[in-house]
Amino acid sequence: MLHPMWQFPWQPVSTIGCFHNVVPPMFSVPVRSYNHWFDGMALLHQFKVEEGEVTYRSRFLQSDCYVKNREKDRIMVSEFGTLAMPDPCKNFFQRFLSRFEIIKPTDNASVSFVKYKGDFYVSTETNLMHRVDPESLASVEQVDWSKFVAVNGATAHPHYDPDGTAYNMGNSYGSKGALYNIIRVPPEKTASTESLQGATVLCSILPANKSHPSYYHSFAMSENYVVFIEQPIKMNLLKIVTCKMRGKGLSEGIYWDPKQDTVFHLVDKHTGQASAVRYHTKAISTFHQINAFEEDGFLMLDMCCSDDGQAINNYLIQNLRQSGDALDQVYNTMTRVFPRRFVLPLAVLCLHEDLHGDDLHDYGGLEFPQINYGGYNTRPYRYFYGCGFRHLVGDSLLKMDLKDKSLKVWSQQGFYPSEPVFIPAPDAVEEDDGVILSVVLTPSQDKGTFLLVLDAKTYEELGRANVPDKGTFLLVLDAKTYEELGRANVPVNMPYGFHGAFNSTA
Repeated sequence: MLHPMWQFPWQPVSTIGCFHNVVPPMFSVPVRSYNHWFDGMALLHQFKVEEGEVTYRSRFLQSDCYVKNREKDRIMVSEFGTLAMPDPCKNFFQRFLSRFEIIKPTDNASVSFVKYKGDFYVSTETNLMHRVDPESLASVEQVDWSKFVAVNGATAHPHYDPDGTAYNMGNSYGSKGALYNIIRVPPEKTASTESLQGATVLCSILPANKSHPSYYHSFAMSENYVVFIEQPIKMNLLKIVTCKMRGKGLSEGIYWDPKQDTVFHLVDKHTGQASAVRYHTKAISTFHQINAFEEDGFLMLDMCCSDDGQAINNYLIQNLRQSGDALDQVYNTMTRVFPRRFVLPLAVLCLHEDLHGDDLHDYGGLEFPQINYGGYNTRPYRYFYGCGFRHLVGDSLLKMDLKDKSLKVWSQQGFYPSEPVFIPAPDAVEEDDGVILSVVLTPSQDKGTFLLVLDAKTYEELGRANVPDKGTFLLVLDAKTYEELGRANVPVNMPYGFHGAFNSTA
């Protein structure tokens, strides 16, 4: 039960909201452990706020790989950084031949909740997703992108037009090499049983090197354009195809090539035509974009950038389990991530503008950016939110004001917040009218994880709701001030996760 003083400042008692988060928490099965943070079995979380009370629910996604792993008590399906080894019960010849089998894609959808045609899905970066019931978190069905469009996977970060039309990107691989494909999914169903029916490939883009295409985690979108960032994080397709034969994980085929430019590709959303102009900048890496919008004949592209693309290899389980000086040593080898703006003119080479002041360096840079998406995506905007990284994982929540590049900060010693999710007030007038949700870990406390709710204006705490002898709670921040509105405790341990989503059920 929440403390009586804690309420969303704009919430009528009839409003129901659910915050969903998906994380990869199970990193070992009895026979063998996973190697990478991206590999653990997906665990779905739900915080439900109703009439001043918060309830919590979680369940493992009943994916094929989860079921197989539990049945056999070993890793049966290869993940990003972990190769499933041959069945020890097979004879030597059978195990040898299994090395030449093509690795089947995982359906361990551990990255994010996404929405298509009004339905919730959990997604990773393969062609397999799961449609889930947002109330029970049960898997309703497994959905295969390749049954609807010619792609071998899709990102876990689609974008949406105001009418609900969804855009995503996925690679395809054939005898002539790889293609980057922009996908469009219609906003509505024509039958209740539909999933991705009607999805089409809007445009296909040739990689600079067909056998070494770029890895990408997401893309950007303005009102009229999809923006694909072809970065120098490369995939060696030969190494990826032969990884099982070589006894290596898929991640062994991904590498950073700092000699290559980063190239921005613009595709008209209405015609599907790619711009003849390709915009080049120096070698940078990006996992998450903040926003993109068009102004005065230019396209403004804001994103979180690093001048090194090897960070993905630092998130090995062996590194995340370090402590003290050993963990600091891992962190100190990583290049920091900072928000930058690229203005795309009619030129081949473009420079960036830093979207921060010197004080952001004190917080280790910024990642996991979020904005008031429903109100300001593809439009000029003033505020964005993210995590500061003075450690290997986020240890602060940041609010950036682009008007003067000033920061508001929420942080507490020993607390590690996840990606902030902005929820606008129903009667919002200003861009930052609303709250911020973030799942916060307290590793030094048993069962100390909580969902934080911040007033997005003040970032200061207004109240808490405690569960006796338990450290887990829900925290709310005002999006304008970053004042803390309250915490709802949950008596369980939770792992650090990736991305979340809010669903209003009122």
